[in-house]
Amino acid sequence: MCVIAAAFWIASLPPLPFDQVKQVSTTIVDRNGKLLRAFAMADGRWRLPATVKDVDPGYLNLLLNYEDRRFRSHIGVDPLAMGRAALQLVTRGHIVSGGSTITMQVARLMEPRQERSVSAKLRQMVRAIQLERKLSKDQILDLYLTLAPFGGNLEGVRAASFAYFGKEPKRLSLAESALLVALPQSPETRRLDRHPDVARAARDRVLARMVDDGKVSTEDAVQAKAVLVPRLRKPMPLLAPHSTDQSLAIMKDERRIQLTLESTIQKSLEQLAKDRAPALGPDVSVGILAIDNESGDVLAHVGSSDYFDTRRAGQVDMTRAVRSPGSTLKPFIYGLAFEDGFVHPESLIDDRPVRYGSYAPENFDMTFQGTVTVRKALQMSLNVPAVALLDRIGSSRLTARIKQAGGNLILPKDETPGLAMGLGGVGVTLSDLVRLYAGFPRQGETVPLREIVRAGDKAEPETRRLLDPSAAWLVGNVLMGTPPPDNAPHNRLAFKTGTSYGYRDAWSVGFDGRMTIGVWVGRPDGAPVPGLTGRTAAAPILFDAFARTGKLPAPLARAPKGTLMASNAKLPLPLRRFRPAGDFVRTGSEQTLRIQFPLNGSRIDTSGSGESQAAMPVKVAGGVMPLTMMVNGIAVGTIDSRRQKLIEPPGPGFARLTVMDSTGAADTVVVRIQ
Repeated sequence: MCVIAAAFWIASLPPLPFDQVKQVSTTIVDRNGKLLRAFAMADGRWRLPATVKDVDPGYLNLLLNYEDRRFRSHIGVDPLAMGRAALQLVTRGHIVSGGSTITMQVARLMEPRQERSVSAKLRQMVRAIQLERKLSKDQILDLYLTLAPFGGNLEGVRAASFAYFGKEPKRLSLAESALLVALPQSPETRRLDRHPDVARAARDRVLARMVDDGKVSTEDAVQAKAVLVPRLRKPMPLLAPHSTDQSLAIMKDERRIQLTLESTIQKSLEQLAKDRAPALGPDVSVGILAIDNESGDVLAHVGSSDYFDTRRAGQVDMTRAVRSPGSTLKPFIYGLAFEDGFVHPESLIDDRPVRYGSYAPENFDMTFQGTVTVRKALQMSLNVPAVALLDRIGSSRLTARIKQAGGNLILPKDETPGLAMGLGGVGVTLSDLVRLYAGFPRQGETVPLREIVRAGDKAEPETRRLLDPSAAWLVGNVLMGTPPPDNAPHNRLAFKTGTSYGYRDAWSVGFDGRMTIGVWVGRPDGAPVPGLTGRTAAAPILFDAFARTGKLPAPLARAPKGTLMASNAKLPLPLRRFRPAGDFVRTGSEQTLRIQFPLNGSRIDTSGSGESQAAMPVKVAGGVMPLTMMVNGIAVGTIDSRRQKLIEPPGPGFARLTVMDSTGAADTVVVRIQ
């Protein structure tokens, strides 16, 4: 009858509550699986998931030898251990060692009960056998490592290791391992923050028994006993707070979220921002974003100088705030000018007073340099040449190209793109700016920034066109020669600085062949900071950020095939000097330069077997000879005396055809080649 009753009782037990033990703290890890941040469960408990692979092998050996020597061989219940415990209780009058196996302890943790009775112990034994039949030994150990109590709201060996030692349990000393073995036996009476002496005595008993059993040498045990136990809990890891906040809001139901960040770089750049901000002003904050050029993965995301600094609005993510970019848009103006083929880095350009209606741009230092090369104009960030080039390109076209490349320029309400946008008269985020700058080392293509690793992510990110390869390379080549800040190495980074109107924002964005980093400095509330400039405030942080990544500078790619490399004297005549549209003098008999064929927007079919069928004719009217022909910004020769030329089509897709005469006049058409 007893057997039948026991069978009915076992059959009446509900299924093991695996769903409850699956409830763990949300953890956010970096690209290599290192913990960036953990969030407590809804009831305030810290329960970090852990597996056998997550902990020190020495700790596991100590745990098994102390708690359950025959764990690998028993069926969930160890009769020998229970008999030994009963004999010790009878002969010594008190409990010397427990008879519960690790599997029985897991069963008790899965179904916690307050009473200590024979029926409760029998239930644990039955549950332990059920666990052994359902799970492997390592899976049972994983449950113990995740559920074991360590005092207060700490559950699991990872939570305890972070709280007491400030590190993952992958590398533990003998003293640390023994302490973590001792605590779960009586977690509340051995809490380190309340009863450190009791906890130390329990640790020493573990070490003494391991010496008696021959598992630990006497010398090692003596050294371990001399180590003081921690008396205060350490804070849980909190790296990349802005990124982790955003990822948790997006991935609400995930218990483990992986980001593309690299924890070592993230930690280094967070400290850099925290160190530099106080010297720049009591209300000044710093934002830093570092990305991998090839993939677009965000390697570091520093939204503010200190997440917990309320005076600096630390919880506002300044990498996503819309701010005036100052001069940081100038490289895109020059890139379009190189692409259109009406200037070259060695072309001459005037930096003199000029007026566009009621708008008269001035340089930052209120001086003018006269005639300079385009290279020097960009490196010195001269305003007048940049506005002259933008006037030739068109503000709307610059806006459209940046939008096409994935950037978003925010204009004031009811405003249209104008020449002032080239000097910062628009809004942009640091995130968008870094994405756009990464297009220069990527040969003119941008990729979306990725911060959350998701299942099903494409191996190759989708690309968008910013510039043609030659124009992008030329911009990078020019920026590589920008004079660096004081005490910084020359020709190591291609970078650009910017300062917004009224000293409200200081910027510096730079790149090498591997990564792109952007820095923003200013007050989150938009108030001015007198004397705050990109060169003195942001650029030194940028160079220090690259140094702190721990990676050597990677060279930029070689110039694409067909890129024009020449001194000013050897450039085609129209490229030797930039003249704004309408700036040259014409005779009465001279006609305006115009491409007669092909027409702008037309489709050209170049299919066929013969060379004459594959070549594309270009016919020109007007202009002053000689006439230079360019395809996608690359010179392909001169137009003959009949003002005609056959050119090899660059391949299927859109092609920009430009003809320039000796006075600098030019005409451009865009055709689609099929």
